[in-house]
Amino acid sequence: MMLILDSYFKNFPARRKVAEFLFETGLSVKNGKIYLREVEVPISELSRVIGVNRKIIYHTIEYIEKTYPLKMVFEKLNPLPSLITMAPIMGWEVLEIELEKRDYPFALSELMRYLNENNVQVMEIFSRNLIQEEAKAYIVIDGTLPVEVFVKVKDIPGFRKLVLHTPEKTKERLVCSYCEVKYCPKKVVIEGLNTED
Repeated sequence: MMLILDSYFKNFPARRKVAEFLFETGLSVKNGKIYLREVEVPISELSRVIGVNRKIIYHTIEYIEKTYPLKMVFEKLNPLPSLITMAPIMGWEVLEIELEKRDYPFALSELMRYLNENNVQVMEIFSRNLIQEEAKAYIVIDGTLPVEVFVKVKDIPGFRKLVLHTPEKTKERLVCSYCEVKYCPKKVVIEGLNTED
């Protein structure tokens, strides 16, 4: 997708900024308007969030709609709901794994095989390997990842870095030169509220 944006927006940096925002958030362009699924998004609010004036957004919409390849792509954009950000609050964990681009397919399949062998219940997978971005995978785990599995993930060929998003404060001690543990303080607040009832 970034190659398409490079090709069509190379002479229009402000329009490219708008197009990138639309693509990353899954907002579509149809009939001279911008939509979040079937809900029209106000241009004034978009201009504030993106940091461009409204005129740039209108020019971007016009340009997309008169450029057939762009029109085909931007008409079909849709946001993808995900459990990633709310998982630790729900008591689940998220493995955020950075992989080597050349090893991406093998490393991802090895990771999934390894999780399966260790009876780790996977609820959701989101993964990207775009040319101009780091190759990453986000895997939402039902419950928490056993410590021995967490420690062995770094042995997978193609592995670069692991970030574990967890509700478990005790896992902060697992941090090594390859890994990072992000503890969810919101889980404590929710548990505190539940015990007050």
